[in-house]
Order: sequence, then C-alpha cells, then structure tokens
Amino acid sequence: SNLMLVVLIVAFGVLAQDLPSYTDRCAEGSCYPATGDLLIGRARRLKASSTCGLSGPETFCIVSNLQADKCFECDSREMYNEVTHPNSHTIENIVTTFAPNRLKTWWQSQNGVENVTIQLDLEAEFHFTHLIMTFKTFRPAAMVIERSSDYGQSWQVYRYFAYDCSTTFPYISKGPVIRVDDIICDSRYSDTEPSTEGEVIFRVLDPVFKIRDPFSEHIQNLLRITNLRVRMVKLHTLGDDLMNDLEDVMQKYYYAIFDMVVRGNCFCYGHASQCAPITGGEARVEGMVHGHCVCKHHTAGLNCELCENFYHDVPWRPAEGRNTNACKKCECNHHSTICHFDMAAYIASGNVSGGVCDNCLHNTQGQHCEGCKPFYYQRPDLHKRHPDICTPCDCDPQGSLNGGVCDSVTDVARRLIAGQCHCKASVEGKRCDSCKQGHYGLGQDPLGCLPCRCNPLGTLPGRACERNTGECHCKRLVTSRSCNQCLPQHWGLRNDMDGCRPCDCNLGGALNNDCSPETGQCVCREHMFGRRCDQVKNGYYFATLDHYTYEAEDAEFESGVTMVPRSLPVDHHATWTGIGFANVPEGKALQFTVDNVPQSMEYNLLIRYEPQLPDMWEDVLVVVMRTRNPSPSAHCSLPYADQQRVSLSPGSRYVLLSRPLCLEKDKKYNLSMLLAHYSSDDHHHLPNMLIDSIVLLPVVRDLELFSGTADSEEAWEMFQKYRCLELSHTIQKSPMTDICKEYIFSASALLHQGVMECECHPQGSLSLICNSIGGQCPCRPNVVGRKCDTCSPGTFHLGPSGCRCKFVHSFCNQTTIRRHCLHSTYMFIKHKSELSHNVPFLSCCDCTVLHNGYHGNVLLGSGEHCRPCMCPDGPGSGRQFADTCYENPNSLQLHCLCSSGYKGPRCEECAPGYYGNPQVAGGRCHPCHCNRNIDMHDPGSCDTHTGICLKCLYYTEGPRCQYCSHGYYGDATTQNCQSKCVCALGSVEQSCVDGKCECDRVSGQCPCLPGVEGLNCDHCAPNTWNINSREGCQLCQCHPTHSFSPSCDALSGQCSCKPGFGGRTCEECRALFWGDPEVKCNACDCDPRGISTLQCNKSTGKCMCVEGVAGQRCDSCRRGYVGKFPECQQCHQCFSDWDVTVSELTNQTERMIGTVDEAKVTSVPAAYHDTISSLESGARQLIQILEDNEAQKTLVHNKALLQQTKYVHARAHTHTHALIHSHKRLLYMTTICSILHEYHHCAGAADSIWQYHQQSLEAEGQVNQATSDPQSPMEQSAGLRQASEAMLNAIQGGYELRLQLQAERLDKMNRDLDQDDLSQLSHQVCGGASGPDSCGGCEGLGCAGEAGALQCGAAGCAGLITESNKALNKAKELDHDILDSLKEVEKLHRMVSDARGQADEAKLSAQDVLSKANQSKSRVEQTNQELRQLVQEIRDFLTRGADLQRIEALADKVLKLKMPVAAGELKNVTMEIRQHVASLTSVDDILAESADQAHMAEMLLHQTRTKAMQLKEEAEEVMSALNESEYAQSAAHVSLTGAKDNLDYTQQHMASVESETAASELKLSNITQRMLDAEAGVGEAKQKILEASSSAENTNRVADYVSEVMEQTKRELDSEVKDSFRLVSHLMEHKALGVSDARQRVERLRQEAKDFLDDSVNKLKRLTELEKTFSSNQQTLEERAEELKDLEKTAQGVLQELSHKAALYSTCL
Repeated sequence: SNLMLVVLIVAFGVLAQDLPSYTDRCAEGSCYPATGDLLIGRARRLKASSTCGLSGPETFCIVSNLQADKCFECDSREMYNEVTHPNSHTIENIVTTFAPNRLKTWWQSQNGVENVTIQLDLEAEFHFTHLIMTFKTFRPAAMVIERSSDYGQSWQVYRYFAYDCSTTFPYISKGPVIRVDDIICDSRYSDTEPSTEGEVIFRVLDPVFKIRDPFSEHIQNLLRITNLRVRMVKLHTLGDDLMNDLEDVMQKYYYAIFDMVVRGNCFCYGHASQCAPITGGEARVEGMVHGHCVCKHHTAGLNCELCENFYHDVPWRPAEGRNTNACKKCECNHHSTICHFDMAAYIASGNVSGGVCDNCLHNTQGQHCEGCKPFYYQRPDLHKRHPDICTPCDCDPQGSLNGGVCDSVTDVARRLIAGQCHCKASVEGKRCDSCKQGHYGLGQDPLGCLPCRCNPLGTLPGRACERNTGECHCKRLVTSRSCNQCLPQHWGLRNDMDGCRPCDCNLGGALNNDCSPETGQCVCREHMFGRRCDQVKNGYYFATLDHYTYEAEDAEFESGVTMVPRSLPVDHHATWTGIGFANVPEGKALQFTVDNVPQSMEYNLLIRYEPQLPDMWEDVLVVVMRTRNPSPSAHCSLPYADQQRVSLSPGSRYVLLSRPLCLEKDKKYNLSMLLAHYSSDDHHHLPNMLIDSIVLLPVVRDLELFSGTADSEEAWEMFQKYRCLELSHTIQKSPMTDICKEYIFSASALLHQGVMECECHPQGSLSLICNSIGGQCPCRPNVVGRKCDTCSPGTFHLGPSGCRCKFVHSFCNQTTIRRHCLHSTYMFIKHKSELSHNVPFLSCCDCTVLHNGYHGNVLLGSGEHCRPCMCPDGPGSGRQFADTCYENPNSLQLHCLCSSGYKGPRCEECAPGYYGNPQVAGGRCHPCHCNRNIDMHDPGSCDTHTGICLKCLYYTEGPRCQYCSHGYYGDATTQNCQSKCVCALGSVEQSCVDGKCECDRVSGQCPCLPGVEGLNCDHCAPNTWNINSREGCQLCQCHPTHSFSPSCDALSGQCSCKPGFGGRTCEECRALFWGDPEVKCNACDCDPRGISTLQCNKSTGKCMCVEGVAGQRCDSCRRGYVGKFPECQQCHQCFSDWDVTVSELTNQTERMIGTVDEAKVTSVPAAYHDTISSLESGARQLIQILEDNEAQKTLVHNKALLQQTKYVHARAHTHTHALIHSHKRLLYMTTICSILHEYHHCAGAADSIWQYHQQSLEAEGQVNQATSDPQSPMEQSAGLRQASEAMLNAIQGGYELRLQLQAERLDKMNRDLDQDDLSQLSHQVCGGASGPDSCGGCEGLGCAGEAGALQCGAAGCAGLITESNKALNKAKELDHDILDSLKEVEKLHRMVSDARGQADEAKLSAQDVLSKANQSKSRVEQTNQELRQLVQEIRDFLTRGADLQRIEALADKVLKLKMPVAAGELKNVTMEIRQHVASLTSVDDILAESADQAHMAEMLLHQTRTKAMQLKEEAEEVMSALNESEYAQSAAHVSLTGAKDNLDYTQQHMASVESETAASELKLSNITQRMLDAEAGVGEAKQKILEASSSAENTNRVADYVSEVMEQTKRELDSEVKDSFRLVSHLMEHKALGVSDARQRVERLRQEAKDFLDDSVNKLKRLTELEKTFSSNQQTLEERAEELKDLEKTAQGVLQELSHKAALYSTCL
C-alpha cells in the first residue's frame, strides 16, 4: 500500500511539473516551484561505485527455497533493453518510469561488495524533501544518507540506518529526534524482512515538527543540496559469511534496488513558481525538475539570489509568506539605466530608497539624476524625466536675432522663457538653429531659410523637406530630392501611406522585378501577360510539378511483364495515369527512357503503383544508367544517387526515393526499375505489382524562388505550410490553393524559362486551348492524354468525333489497325503484350479506304461491292454530312462518321456548338458565334436553330458571349474575363450585394462615392479623407494659415499643423494646451492622479476627471465621495437620500433668490436696497448651510451628525427670526410708502417680500421635519443605533454566560472520562487492548511505534484496520487477474488468426484447382471452335469458286492446326479433366469443413474482440479524459483560484472566531485528550480510507474498479464504526444504571460523541459534494474545450478568408 501511494505521489508530482501554470501565484506573495522526482532526466548524473556485469557477464544467485533456477547472469555492458539486453542492471534502472515492467528492471552491485555508494550530482541548488528507495534484495544492514551543498566539496550526514545501531554506529544516538536537524541512527528500515520490495523512506523535515519559520536560514540550509549520496556499508548475509565456501556463498548477497525517488524542487528563495532547463545542461525530459529558476519579483540568478539589473532600490531578501520582498526599480528619472544599492543612502532615507543611479545622462546628476550639472539650466516646459531637461543657453547666430541672446528666466508677464532664443521669421528651435517646417538652408535667406519645393503626393504629411539640404522627406517607397519618383521596382505615385506600390513581378513570369513607374507593367516572358506577368496566353500553360510523368505501359520490358489497360471510370476520377498499368512480376524490370529534362538540377523520383498483395514489397532497385558522369556544376551534390533501393507499402499508392537524382538538360538517361524481392514473410508463388508510372519532381528548394534571401525563406515556409509539394504526389488531386498556384506557376516558369505550348491534337481535342494549369487539353469522347492524342483502352480510330469502340479482339489497338489498313491486307495481328494469341482482325481493305463516302469489302471473292454512305442522303445529294461510314459486322448496322458540326445515326442533326437546319435541302450546320466562350461538347451550349449562345463560359454572357458577366471585367472575345470586380469601401453601397460587386465590364471601374478615386474605389481624392464613412470622402478643411498644406491623413483626417497649433484642422491649440491660438495657448495644468486623459478642455482648460474626482485640476474628491485625494471612496447609500432632500431645498432657495433678483430689477426701489441685500445675505447663508450638508458624516459618527443637525437647525432658526424682523421693517416701510406717492411700486415690493417670508417659513419647517421629526431619517438612525447597542450588550452577556456553563461542563466531562474504559472499542477497531501496557502484538488505541507515530492493528489481528488492508490487497489481486485475462485474450486472438490463415490457404488452393479446370475447359472449347470454323471454311470453299492462293492458304492453315488425334493423347486429356474435377470436389469438402472451423473461429474472435474493445474503450476514455484535462488546466486554474479566494475568505472568518474561543478550545483540548486517544485509531483508519479514496479519485481514469472497492470498504468501515459506537454507548449506559449523576454524564458524553460523529459524517458529505462539484466543473471544462475547438475552427476559417482577401487585394491596382 505504501508503494502504491508513493507511486501515485510521484506520478502526480511529475504531472504537476509538466503542466504549465496559468496563474501568477508569485504576484500574491512567496511562490515555489512544484516538487518532483529529481532523478527524472538525470540518469546520467547518477553513478554507483559498484555495478555487476560492467566488464563482462557475472553470475549471481538468490536466497530462495522455492525457485528451481536460483542463479542468473548479469551483463551490464549495455543499457537495459527488454529484448536485446534484459540482463543489464545499470544504475540508470532505478529511475522511476511507471512502466508496466517496473519489477523487471533494477540496479545491482557486484557480489559480496559491502561498501557501495550511489551518488546524484545535480547541476544547481535544489530543495530536497524526502527519499524513497525500494530494494529488490534485503535492505542494507547499515547505510548512511549524506548531502552536499557546495557541489561535493564537503558532505554532511542526514541520517544513519543500521540493523544494530549500537554495533555499527556506536557513537550515534538512536533517537528519538528532538530537533528537526538531529542526526540519529534509525533501525526501522534495516531488517531482513521483507526480503524483497522493502522500502527505505527518509524525510528531511519530519512531519511531527511544526516549523515556525520555514524561511529561516537554518531550515533553508537543511533543505538545500547540490549532491546526494547514499553509502551502503554492510550486507545482510544471514550468517552465511561464516561458511568455508565464501565465494559461492557471497554470490547470493549483494545490493539491488528496483527504483529510487528523490523528491524535491529547484531552490529559488520564494521568488519563482517554475524552473527551466539550465543552458548547456541535460535535455528536456517529460516530468523533469529543472534547475534554473524562472525568477519573479524582479530577481535574477540561477536561484534568484540576486536583484535584477536596475532593481536595487531596496536590499535583496527572500520572499516570506504573503510578502514578496520584490526588488524595487531604481528611480533615475529616465536619465540612467544603471544603479547600485547603497546601505548608507537606504538608512538615511528612512529605509525607503537605497538605489544610487550611475552614469547619469542628459547632463543630469544626483542620487536619482534629479538635478542638472553646472552650466546648464532646467527647461520649465519639460518634465524632469525628459532627456532634454538640461539644456545649455546657446543660440545659433545665423537663425536668431540680436546676436543670439536668449531669455535667461521664465517671466510670463514679460513673455520671457528660460533658454528661449528669438528667431528669424523662417527659423525656429530652441537655439534658432533649424528652419521652420517647409523651409531649408539656414542662413541662405534674409528671413533665415528658403521655402521647400516638394511633391505633396510623395512627401510625408507635415514634413516638407530636410531643413539643412532641402531634400524632401519622402514616403517609404518614394525617392528623389523633390519626392516625385518611385523607388526602383515600384510604381504608381499616389497620395497614400507609402506613396508607391511594389512592382511585385512574378519571379518566374517576369524577366526581372522592374516595372513601368506609371502603369506598373512588368517585363513578361514570351506568351505571358498581366501586370505582374502572372497569366498565360491562350494556347499555353504552366507545368505542374509532376509534369514529367513516364508511363510504365510505354516503357521497355521483357517477357513476363504484361500491360493491363483500364477504361476510364464514369462515376469517379481515375487512380492511374495513361491507359493503364504494367503488371510486373517478381524479378522483372522496366526500362524507362528520359530525354526531356528541362533544366540541369536535382530531381526527386516518385514511383506510382497499385499494390496487389497485402505485404510490403521489400526490395525495388532503381538504377540510373548514364552515358557519362555529370559535368561538375553547382546543381548536383556528390555522391550521385544513381542506384537506390526502396520498398513499396501496401497501404500507399506512391513512394519517393530517399535521395534526389542528378540530371542534366539535353542528356538521355535510361532508368531501370527492378522488382527484386517481394516479401520474406510471404511465400506467394507468383507475386506481382501493378506499376503505373514514374515521375521526376524537380527539387524546387534549389530554385531562385526559394533560396538566397529572407523573402525566399519566407516563401519556402509558406510553400511548406500549405503543403503545395504534396499535391504532386497523388493522382487524385484536391483543388489547388491560390498560394500554391502562384508558387508553382513561378517555379514552372523558372524551370522552363517561360510557359509551354498546349499542342492539343486537332482532332482529339475539342479546343486548341488547354487548361493553363498543367496543360490538359479538352478531349473528345474516348480520347485520353494531356494532348488528347491517344484513344482510351477499348477504342480506336482517332477522328473528329473522338475514338470508336472496337468490334474486334480486345488486344488490338489503333496502332495495329492503322498499320495493317495501309497495307490493305487481311491478316492476323499480334500485340506485343500477348505474343501467344493469334487474333483475327476485320478487313481494313474496304470502301472507306478506296472511296470517301462509300463502304463495303471489295476483296476478290467477297461478293460485295462499294455502297454509298447514306448520311443522310448519300454522296452528291447535297445533304451528305459524313466523309465515310462503316458497317458493324455483328449487327450489320451502318455507322456514319459525321463531319465536324453534325451528329446522329445519319448525321441529320447539328452537333453541340452548332446551329442550322440540315433537314431541308441546302441546309447546313454553322458554328455558334460565341467567341469561343462555350463548351462545344455541351448540347445546350447554344440554340440549335438560332445560334444564340445559352451557356457562356469563362465568366461571359450575352447572345454571342461578347460581354463579361456581372461582377467581372476584361475582354470577353479573348477569354480574359478572369478578373473579378473588387470594389472597396469607397464604392456605392448598391454596387456590392452578397459579396458580388458590379463594375464596368471592360475597364473594371467601380462606381465610386463622392470624393473617392481609384479603379476599386479604394482611396480618397487629394485633400479629402474618411473613406470608411460609407458616404464618400470628406474635405480635409485644413486651416489655410495654421497648416502646411491642404492635405490631411487619409484615415484620421489629421492636418499637418504648424508649430503651436493642433486639432484635426489646426484651428486649436496644440496637444496638451488650451485657449485661443490666435491670442495665447496655455498648458493644461492637471493632476495626473485624477485625470482620465492628458488633454484638458480646449476652450476652458478644465481637466477631464475620473469617476469620484472633481476640481479644475482634478485634484479633489467629488461631492458624494469621501477620503483623501486620490483615495476617493463613494459615500454610503444614505448620502443619496439626504442629497435629494438637500437638492430640493437648494432649488427652492435658488428660485427664491431669482424672484428677489427680479424684484430688485422691476419692483424694488433704491430705498430698499440695504434691506434686500440683508435678505440676500441671509438667503445665501441658508444656501451655504444646505450645500455644506454635514449629513454625510453620519456614516462615521452618528453623534456628530446629530450635533451638526442641531447646529444647522439653530442657524436656520436664527435666520428665520432675522427674516421676521426684516418683514416687520418692510411692513413699516410699506406704511411709509403709502404716504410717499412718488414711490408707486412700494405695494408690489411689500407683497413680494411677504411671499418670500412665507417661503422661508416653509423652508424652516422642512428643515425641522428633516432633523427633529420622530419619523425623520435622523431620528430613525439614532434609534437604530441605540437598538443595535442594546442588542450587542445582550448578546455579549448571553455569550459569556454560555461560555462559563460550557467550561464547567467540559471540566466535569474530563473527570468522567478519566474513569471510562475504551478497551472494547480498541478491540473492535485495532484488534488489541488500549493503553501503553497492551502494546506489542495487536497494537491498540494509544500505542506508538519506534518513531513515535500512533499505530493501530497488525497482521493477523481481527480489527477493522486489518480488514481494510485485506480489501486493498484483494483489489490489487483483482488488478493482476485482469492483466492475466488480457494475456489470455491475446493468446486466443492469435489462435483465431492462425485458424483464419489456414482457411485462407485452403481457399487459395481451391481457387488454383478451379482455375486449372477452367483452363482445361477453355482449351477443349477452343479446339471445338476451331473445328467448327474449319468445317465452315471447307463448306465455303466447296460451294464457292476458289483460286490457287486461297487453296494454298487453306492448306497451310489445316497443316498448322494441332489436334489430339492419337487415342493416347485423347485419353490423357480426358484423364486430366477428370483429375481436375475430382480434386475440385475434394476442395469443396475442404472448404465446407474449413467454413465451420472458420465460423467457430470468427465467433470466438468476435467474443474476444468484444471483451477487448470494452477494455480498450475504458482505457481510451481514461486517456481522453487525461488529455482533455491537460488542455483544460488554464480554465481549471481560474476556477481553482476563485475557490481558493473563497476558502481564504472563509478561513479568515474562521480565524476570527477561533481567536475569540481560543481559551475555551484550550480547556476542551485538555479535557478531551483521553477521548482523542480513543478516537486516534478510528481516525487513522478513516485517514487511510480517505487517502485511498483520494488516490482513487485522482486515478479514477486509470483504475475505476479500485475506486469502487475503496468506496465499498469505506462504507463498510463507517457502518462498523457506527455499530461499535452504539456498542460503546450501550456499555456506558449499562455502567451508569446505578447512579443518576453518572447516567446524566453518559447522556451528555453520548450527545457530544454523537455531535462529533455527525460532524464527521457532514464533512464526508461535504467532501462528496465537492467531488460532484469537481466533476461538474470538469464537464464544464470539457464543454468549454469543445467550444474552443469550434472557435479555433472558426478562426481558421476567418484566417483562410483573410488570406484569400489579402491575396485578392494585393492584385488591386
């Protein structure tokens, strides 16, 4: 069980090491790389002082009484290999590989050698955590584990191990370990049992110790290693070393280790979460723990022991907990990139900054480069980080006024700026040393500089010319002094970003990359056209890479090789080229002649074939025979591969030779291909192979297109990416992509120095124009070949209508027909591939040869004469539309060979592509005038009566196909409508519908929106912009005086502004300034901490603030936010409620003020000015009180809020009294006004004042209601606060009371537990009694082992722990049984395969017998047929007249006829037939018998396959889940991070609760100590079950059945524990029957125990729920992975679309 746990830990450690981390754990604090096995990937860094068999085979024996063979051989001269070197036991074998044969490999020392050392030398510092060794033999009687942290210079002991520590290491303590670094001698792992698979486990930090400071130097030094050494100093010999025959005895004693695990991780001081391979170290191996820390926190070094360059502002420290202790970047104000740490400066700054900048640049100095050097001044308009902050005060005398004097200080009032020179009219700059934009030649003009003369189309916007030389700043692809010419190999000067466009001439189609600067037309090779020379003229084509194909049926071959013609399939593409194959048997060869090599270079040879047998054709020899060796040249590499061997796989249709052939132009070569040997495993008596052809593929990598430059390398990568070369390997080709088409076009043009002529056969092809890709001509029916010059198999007589089907023997061909017809003889034809067959051919000497328009046989004695061909009315009739005809000898049907343009049995109809009425006299069929834009083979291509074209091709339309189709443009009469209309954003919206655009059918001009130009409407006219608006281009509207030119940027519309001006049209101040540019521009004065953008309001200068910030400079918190700027936080929700009330009062007051203002203007005389002013003052004070709104402070201090509210109320009351007093004064004044008639508006003023007084009273009431009303928010808040305080006091009192009662109960329970006996529970769980006195056999509750760890149960005990271990062992045995069953399945599968093979052999034998019988039958039938023919000829001879020639020919024929006339021969033939028939009958019996056996075998195989497939499906599901989990790690990390945050939050709250109840828990811990001892055994059992369950959960995809067994065991154990608990409860109740107080104690104890049990059950349920949640999350991850796959496919589709569009747009003019 321990071994299984260790293996799982190591496995998941390796998995964790390999998986990438998708979350930056280092950002939260200290981080550490994942641990793993340090041995993985470092097998070569292991060494052993003794290994058996290094110098030769050695014999070793084992200690055993059960095994017959006790001695074996060790030969470690080579590394272990299960097949070739199974007896190798080198030290590399101990590295864990998780292979199924883990126990088959081990390391073994030499016999009898006791002092053996195993040492691991690491390449860097590592953290070492623990060591696990699994021995094959006895564990050493004495052993020492040592470490080194200085690469082997010094060693320290970790621990001693010995069977007898007192004897072996007498001065070493035997423990126990008191401190974590104590060195003791341990005896647990040195016993003689077990004799094999015994483990030695060592942990550097014992889990019993709680490390308070894991980052202390002491602990880090304990974990840090660079070397690890295991010294085995004594063997277990069982006393045999005292015997006489010591040498034979010591053969049984040696050290042997199955595997060793060294767990650890790379040592990074908490500054890295992962490690990378060390440069020059071991190669990367899956699961390897690398030694170079990938440092974070701005640290550096192999182990992150240094600060990164320029990060020395604080001292380096290791990361600790949540404190990263990251190195801090030095602050040098961007004037230096080098600094060092100065402790004195760090202390002087209050431990804030200790970085001192070195080598300050830009004339700066100081610790942070914050000041200027002497004799320099700071520019006030630049930030202190600006490189030009310190500038000398000097002015250029040629460009400045007043002799070059500058302003010494900045004085706004006097308009002085420090360092500013006063420049001439056309000069600018700090020193007045540069011409203004648009000028050049400082000092060459009285005004300072001369004006520029630059072409605006080729000049960069805003940069007219070079200020010193006058040379214009040209766009990227423009040249000349005035920027009016394109760069070489560029064309089309225009107003766009680059100015010109590259010629981009096709590398093969053009002679060079030069083109016309105006039109962009490249210089094309002959028969090529197009702007880029990437199109082929009609009648020419560019060859594909497999153009040079040599058919096997055209090769020279010897006897035994036959030709296999094949007719072209109807429903699919052919899988061969030419007319068929050459059937080549074993040992035969084909001779190919190659004499048309286009260029001297290397060629790859491709063999195309069709396999006939199931096994690999092992040996095919290809030999190139030359007349002489190649000329020494750069196109070939030595040695020449003129003789190569290759194998033909049965699963493929082609094979490529491993090395290219060196071939030269204008040379002739003979290529011999010998099929030397079929297969060593197959004994087929006549193996053969169908060879289709060989292909010479040029090595295009050597062409100029793909070699020499960086662009060539990129082109080669694209050529490989789109698999363009693979298109030439297969016969059935997929559509060629545009990218491949262009590359192959260029390669073909380079290879052939141009294009190739179609050379279509005038009769065999429908047109003389071939496909421009590959050159395939359009063939007539039954015509094949690239040129359409060959009749397909089974046809002959290539004519205007194609080839005719044969009515003769299938072995005749058109060649023999043509040859013998010329001689006008009637004879037998022999085909070269069937020399043994005499095939009669029909007479060629008929009227078709002698007279056109007639048919018949005019040979002597035929009795026939020439008859007219009625096609339809015969020669001379005026309606004869066939040159000749023939009569089918079998059906006697007349077949007319129609002239071009006619069809039908009698040529009475017009052929496709022709029109007319041949049914009437004088009627003819005329070609449809469709400008060669129809398919002449399509019956519906044009109207047969009117000649109107119906199915126009090549993107044409119209009654004569004279126009390009909608969406295309060009010349339809020359089939040049290939260019598709491509209209850009600047075209009319209706011009493109569903991706199809309309343009001028001849020129291709798209309909453009206003202001848009270009063939494709793809750019704006001069001085316009914003083509993306879909409304046309808008005028730039650049300011005539503030901009350099009326043109602007085509995309943004930004004009080229002169210095000091900005905005899109140069009508505003420049960026980061505001104001009126005609008067003065002011710099934006904004606090960078509170702004959302650097630009302030162009008119007012107000800064744009972020949320929660306000102020002119954005330097204070906004209303509704609290805190100190910039830490502004939003107020509580209650502020919003108060703010509404205050806003209403504010609005009412403002309306009141407005009314008063109106009264002042219209109704109040001057006599009341002081009174009204007093009222206004009071009103403003009231508004100020309302605006201050101290209500928001109630969120912090409720009492302060109440006081402020009362204060506001008092002030409002005071002002109200003042208003009343003023009202009384107004009444008095009103009385006076009634007397003074001249003030006739007094009554109106009094009324207004009275109204204002009433409004003030209402405002006072609202304030009182808001502050003192019982239902007001303020009173409610006060009441709520008082209620909360009362509730808290009540809760605190109750909690303290319950805490005191609980403490008393726990004290009482502690006393009761001291008297209880838990022996019975100990027997149930562990199998032994509890307590220290009962330990020794079946360990009970409270027993501890030698190391101090608690133990429960042992082998042979009856406790629950023992039963759980038994269940686990049964699960392992079940695993072995399943593996054995799988082996039986494989064995049964082999038996079924053997039976099937025997059945197949019987079937082949039966087929051979049947074939022989059929051959005998055919010979008999052939003999009978010859006899019947002979009798018929004799009859004809007797009935007709005869001449001497016929008599002689007939006699010769009779004499040559062979017949079995003898009785013996006839008898032999008969016996042979009978034997074949008899053997055929026995074969039927064999087949019948084999069929039953085969049926049974198939049934067994089906059952076996079903079982195997079930197991395979389970394994595949596991592998699929593992693979998908790897891809889902990124999403899983996100979910786990969220879960971790929630867990941290929960733990924080738990920590707060635990801190309050710490005292109670301390008492509870002391009281329940005995109870915890009783539950320790149960806890250990549950812990083992949980560990097993966890392990099963982690490996459930590998072994589900183990998980089920462990779950069942857990349930049984829980049930038994509950039963045991109930039994204990009953016993405790029985003991407490006599005493009432005791019963109550037992009841309380039971309730507490029940609570503990319920809590455990709830935690188990929670774990189950977490497992379900994990499964659900994993399913969600799988769904997300599928969505990602769909998105990836969509992205690939979009990428392809973009590639297509890019290729399309690149051809736009």
